[in-house]
Amino acid sequence: MRAVRVTRFGGPEVLEVVDDAPEPEVGPGSALLEVTRAGVNFADTHQAEDSYLAPTTLPFVPGAEAAGTVDGRRVVALLPGGGYAERVAAPEATTFRLPDTVDDGTACALVLQGTTAWHLLRTSAHLQQGETVVVMAAAGGVGTLAVQLARAFGAGRVVAVASSPQKRALAEELGADASVDSGEEDLTGAIREACGGRSDVVLEMTGGPTTAACLATLAPFGRLVIYGMASREPTAPVDLGHLTARSQAVVGFWLAHAMRDPARLLARPMAELLDLVGRGTLRATVGATYPLREARRAHEDLRARRTVGKLLLDPTG
Repeated sequence: MRAVRVTRFGGPEVLEVVDDAPEPEVGPGSALLEVTRAGVNFADTHQAEDSYLAPTTLPFVPGAEAAGTVDGRRVVALLPGGGYAERVAAPEATTFRLPDTVDDGTACALVLQGTTAWHLLRTSAHLQQGETVVVMAAAGGVGTLAVQLARAFGAGRVVAVASSPQKRALAEELGADASVDSGEEDLTGAIREACGGRSDVVLEMTGGPTTAACLATLAPFGRLVIYGMASREPTAPVDLGHLTARSQAVVGFWLAHAMRDPARLLARPMAELLDLVGRGTLRATVGATYPLREARRAHEDLRARRTVGKLLLDPTG
């Protein structure tokens, strides 16, 4: 079977395409998924260098999501790994039937990044009607969906932060009221100005000094939700006394915890996301599709912030 295999930890250079990967073992509670599109996520780049939240054992095939067919039925699945391949064993509990109106790229965007954006706003931030939401990395896979969902869930103002004029224009097209250059020297001041002086919810995945800049924008009772560290820079410790004095919260989120109880924590988000797409309220921004043999380039582009929206791999290429 053709797949991407990692036998040593490192950067994009460790992704090796092989034609002799073992066929997936399909046991009880799983099904054989014939992959038509595999999703690429920033977490995959961390896993390749062994800097992910969960330890990784060599060798492995990356890929936490894939769309394709099971017994002729179109589905999308969240995976414990193995998505960068022609076939994968998909857990039935995290495999979702797709309507004909949802294409494979959109499905891959929804099943991991869409459910993440849903939980960031609903579960972690407990977004309230009329609140101001700041979305960092607003042109990325999670960000493009979070901008739209914040609007759909009742945010009063949505501010997008992104690194280029094109990315900021995309975020505004998707519903952001204002956008901010992530390279601003005074990022805190720029966000505050765009928010009208205060932010209630910030969705942050950059890390390093950016996290501190975001925290400084929060109003009393504001929530900073952290779901990644794309910069790979350490974040300064949070002063709990400062949080108490300002009635603020810092919340972490990792989708792996939702995957442990999919019937309760994934089925509802997926149903709502698919419904929003069907009604035209939510649009997945599908970026580049790379042939499987260029998985290394996909990781290079993602790490260099040259990408927009959801990245995909085509296992036939």
